[in-house]
Amino acid sequence: MAFYVGVVYVIALVCLVCIIRLYTVVKSGSRHLPGKKGPVSVVVVAGSGGHTSEILRLMECLSAAYTPRHYVIAETDRMSEEKICVFERSRQSQSQFTICRIPRSREVHQSWSSSVISTLKSLHYCVPLVFRIRPDVVLCNGPGTCVPLCVAALLLGILGIKKILIVYVESICRVQTLSLTGKILYPISNYFFVQWASLRDKYPKSIFLGRIV
Repeated sequence: MAFYVGVVYVIALVCLVCIIRLYTVVKSGSRHLPGKKGPVSVVVVAGSGGHTSEILRLMECLSAAYTPRHYVIAETDRMSEEKICVFERSRQSQSQFTICRIPRSREVHQSWSSSVISTLKSLHYCVPLVFRIRPDVVLCNGPGTCVPLCVAALLLGILGIKKILIVYVESICRVQTLSLTGKILYPISNYFFVQWASLRDKYPKSIFLGRIV
């Protein structure tokens, strides 16, 4: 009996340490300014359809200092790669970029129960990818693909390997409520942008700068 009590105590202690570490990483990350000493490595999560168009419009505003750029798309996404290549070729100051594919965490109309399994599968690919790239910033705007990537980025900070800023930009079509992805990432994002004042009023941590994309 004493053995089981000891195990429970150790598990509770580990969970407490992880929670404290998580809180420290999220709070301290917002004071970190990547790019101050050189180029900023960025992971850009591109979703299918409108998500990719919005994220590329956002990328137009970023300087050439954001390099290398690592675009991550779902393995079933057949359109985003072409859009990304066209966008990168159109930049005046072309620099290094890569395109990585990972399993989609959730397909359209997929059941919630099976989404848990597919998200874990996606996370299995994201962890080694983020550990290998070790970016300064993860930039995303809503596709479910960004959830396992952000979790992997947060894990690097929890383990003390590297602090990675998570920057989330909610889609302009979200006026009154956050998307499911936004609700998941709101607590762990270092910078959380919304494009409507009504959302800023509901979510005090969010940043409202008008229409970004």
